[in-house]
Amino acid sequence: MIKEQIKLPVMEAFYTIQGEGHFSGNSAYFIRLGGCDVGCVWCDVKDSWNADQWPKQSVEEIVSMVNKSPTRLAVITGGEPLMYDLTNLTEALHTSGLQTNVETSGAHPVSGNWDWICFSPKKFMKPREEFYQVADELKVVIYNKSDFEWAEAHAAQVRPDCLLYLQPEWDKSEKMLPEIINYVKDNPQWKISLQTHKFMNIP
Repeated sequence: MIKEQIKLPVMEAFYTIQGEGHFSGNSAYFIRLGGCDVGCVWCDVKDSWNADQWPKQSVEEIVSMVNKSPTRLAVITGGEPLMYDLTNLTEALHTSGLQTNVETSGAHPVSGNWDWICFSPKKFMKPREEFYQVADELKVVIYNKSDFEWAEAHAAQVRPDCLLYLQPEWDKSEKMLPEIINYVKDNPQWKISLQTHKFMNIP
């Protein structure tokens, strides 16, 4: 049961194929919440930053949208989705038999009951310590060569079973992907994540 009625700013919600990270290639329903205070300079969804410009929807409305698709995987992203208490949302998604995944920078407290936490720390706002113990997947965006060392600093703090991914920043892919390939060959504990949804020209 949902404990209280809350509404969340939904920038967009759509059925698609997960394009990056561990669940790449899986069908998934994406719920992109508006609002972000991290401020990544290379963010490709800067329109999400201002939560006030997006319509607010109830948990019931959000779950109803997801249930209209055949997938059983719901991915909550942003923006920075954990700016909000997502306990009620994950509870309702689980009640509907959905798997709950979140993509977060870790800049705000963990809330909700997640089946999978993709932790993608950013230099623009320090992540909270709690994420190193709850992350299932560490995904570091590589913008320049110094980011490899930065990625290792975070990898040293996560659980031993946390999956490690390096992902080229889209506009720097031509330059940084060869560097990432060589790095992963030398450091096989890492995997490569690509934004395959952009290659497939899907949301």
